[in-house]
Amino acid sequence: MASIRITKEFSFEAAHALKGYDGPCRNIHGHSYKLSVTVSGTPVSSHQSPKRGMIIDFSELKHIMKQEVIDRMDHALILPSDLDMGEMNKLGETFSKVIVVDYQPTSENLLFDFAERIQRALPPGVTLFSMKLRETATSYAEWIAE
Repeated sequence: MASIRITKEFSFEAAHALKGYDGPCRNIHGHSYKLSVTVSGTPVSSHQSPKRGMIIDFSELKHIMKQEVIDRMDHALILPSDLDMGEMNKLGETFSKVIVVDYQPTSENLLFDFAERIQRALPPGVTLFSMKLRETATSYAEWIAE
């Protein structure tokens, strides 16, 4: 049977700052992110399975995304770990959901992070095919499995 792809879309709100960047994004600012996740696989063919004809139930993909990405990132302030620790401690005292990452929190790098998390959580036979992270209405980054 042929491989099929399905896509589910998600959204979350988050703020970030790009350390050392030479434009306004070096300041803390936020986005209404839109994330499209495409997985591929062969649909279940067993007549006994309640998931017959599906690669993965959309609700299962939603659960994985909620657990691995959305709940973690939604309404968070995402900052690189190489910021001054004094500044980090002050921000942690002011904001309750500060996520420190070991990379510059660009859309491109966020996608690498998301891909690792999602791939570990997908059931056997389901593969992460691609993702598109829309930062603004006119700007997005794409991750494609290679």
